[in-house]
Amino acid sequence: MENKSVVKLSPPAINAPMQTRIPKHLALKWVPKENEDSELPPHVEVFLTQNAYIRMCAHAGSDLYNEVGGWMAGKYCQDQLNGNQFVVIDTILPALYTNQGAAHLTFTGDTQVALYDHLESAYPGKLLVGWYHTHPRMGIFFSHWDAWLHQNFFPHPWQVALVIEPYTSTGGFFIRQTDGSLHTQHYFGFYELTNRRKRSVVFWRNLQPIRDTGDFNKEVLTL
Repeated sequence: MENKSVVKLSPPAINAPMQTRIPKHLALKWVPKENEDSELPPHVEVFLTQNAYIRMCAHAGSDLYNEVGGWMAGKYCQDQLNGNQFVVIDTILPALYTNQGAAHLTFTGDTQVALYDHLESAYPGKLLVGWYHTHPRMGIFFSHWDAWLHQNFFPHPWQVALVIEPYTSTGGFFIRQTDGSLHTQHYFGFYELTNRRKRSVVFWRNLQPIRDTGDFNKEVLTL
């Protein structure tokens, strides 16, 4: 009997996050220098492993003339104490078979099939928590096409997007707010999972590190 491939155009529904402790004690928080005091409430906080950060930056610098991108996989969680939701990104899947140019990136049907097959076969315990792409020489923002793609292919409120500008060494996450809205000109920072044993590997110039103790006192750090 001939095997038939199943094309999945959207991720499966996830009913509930994993119940665990939020790992702020193992992380360094990076916030945008220009809007660090923003009151926009993100639906989730983002925790990014150092290996995942390095892999995305390496992919971002592989083509400085065209947009590149891929998927971010990991865990969708909820803190057991305060109920805050967060995602942990630890797996990066660069996209193949894309239509790309200096100002656009399109995930084709072949892209979707290849990424889903790789995610399910190589990382069966991981969830698709978002996607990333570059804006060479254009800055950190969400275009109308980016917003359409995000809403249609990453519809869960906890799925996030990352834009990297490889020329200026900048980057930022686009995260839905608690009311479900998405601001296309406002980006967020993230928590770098250092596990207290490694130095920071983050080099984006638009972010600065702070010590987040969970209260209202946040101290800007000099690394």
